Amino acid sequence: MAKNRFQIAWGALTGTKKEVNAFNQAFLQWAGLGNVQYDVKNETYLEKGYNSNPDVYSIINKQSVKTVSVPYQIKEIESKTNFRKLQQLDLATKGNFSINQQIKRVRLETKAYSDKEVEFPLDSPNPNQTWSDIIGLYKTYMKITGNYFQYNMSPSDGINKGVPQLVYALPAHMMQIVLKKDADLLIDENPIDYYMLVDGTGYIKFDVEDVVHVKYQNPNYDKAGSHLYGQSPLRSALRNINSQNSALDTNIKMLQSAGAYGFLYGKGTPLTSDQANSLKERLVQMDKDPSRLGKIGASSAEIGFQRISLTTDELKPFDYLKWDRQTICNVLNFPQELLGEKNGGSLSDNGTADARKSLITDDIQPDLILLQSAWNKSFIPKFKGYENMVIEWDCTELPEMQTDMLTQAKALKEIYATPNEVRTVFKYETLNDDGMDKVWINSNLKRIDDVSEGVINDANI
Repeated sequence: MAKNRFQIAWGALTGTKKEVNAFNQAFLQWAGLGNVQYDVKNETYLEKGYNSNPDVYSIINKQSVKTVSVPYQIKEIESKTNFRKLQQLDLATKGNFSINQQIKRVRLETKAYSDKEVEFPLDSPNPNQTWSDIIGLYKTYMKITGNYFQYNMSPSDGINKGVPQLVYALPAHMMQIVLKKDADLLIDENPIDYYMLVDGTGYIKFDVEDVVHVKYQNPNYDKAGSHLYGQSPLRSALRNINSQNSALDTNIKMLQSAGAYGFLYGKGTPLTSDQANSLKERLVQMDKDPSRLGKIGASSAEIGFQRISLTTDELKPFDYLKWDRQTICNVLNFPQELLGEKNGGSLSDNGTADARKSLITDDIQPDLILLQSAWNKSFIPKFKGYENMVIEWDCTELPEMQTDMLTQAKALKEIYATPNEVRTVFKYETLNDDGMDKVWINSNLKRIDDVSEGVINDANI
């Protein structure tokens, strides 16, 4: 097999022995060998759900696009205690902060992080993808399979040992977890021996330290380690997906047949076998004839038609489609109002605005917190100089979360906060001017330490 061009470039760049790109090897080494054998459930979610069902695709695509749009930043931890408090606050509020919570978060953030601005450690994950691709695939795979597997390719020795140089989002529906021999799932710290990508009759191993695995919680425990995989959200809605697909297929068949199907018969005299065959052949010819008069037929006997199927009006498939759509929206944490929005779904519409905000707080933010925790534990610290760094996504920057800024501005005037804290709430740069980190009272805007001691006590109360 031809040498991997990335392997050649890798050796020249690092001056170390050639590393094997397991991601490329998985797809190139076994190309064209045998029949494809997939995990039935995950493959079903992908093929019958995301690839075939328009509602599933539309919902997950909207979620993926919105996830990619959330800005992120690398920050340096200055206080681990305040950092943990900040994490707990973000987890509890899901980005939907009250005014008091915003001020609390600003104060925790100021103490938790340094003012140092840090660039993302890798400009791009690999030669063929961007970070937007990786983050979009993260969201897509999580919603389809409940799992995200990320392969970090790094040298096994040399000055850059263990430092990721290439990053790939592995196809989650092809991944398997292999347990250690005689592993105790209740006692062992990590019962996983390695990860394996199965493609057809071939497979490739990935070391545990090279893979970041993010998953949804899974209560389905067994000794084979099924609980080590995340549970797909589509699992509980699989019957609804099949129902929708069947309704669409039935409607297509009905349209293609130009109505319900049945039998032709002679009303007065029964048709002979030859007459029936001749009539059928004539109907086939009429159906294929594109000319205007080609659709006209003639018969010397009175003919009747006996329908033996239900019409779409009687089957009411669109009623079932609506019910299935609602269920699929529920399991994917997606507001149904955002599917087929009227008038373009303007943010000025209260109903649509609430639905869009709900999508951020109930779905986008929680999933990004999962990825954020995984990267902060097993990805970002692997880069030199980033051992004390973390990544943070900020959903409050999204337009859906800005609709109540006027209300916030009015409320902040009544809260004893410093001007810099107020500026931070609105994402403005803090100022080093005198008094910007002091609390002011609203009466004539005097500094609180310039007011008499009695007024100060009243203000503190």
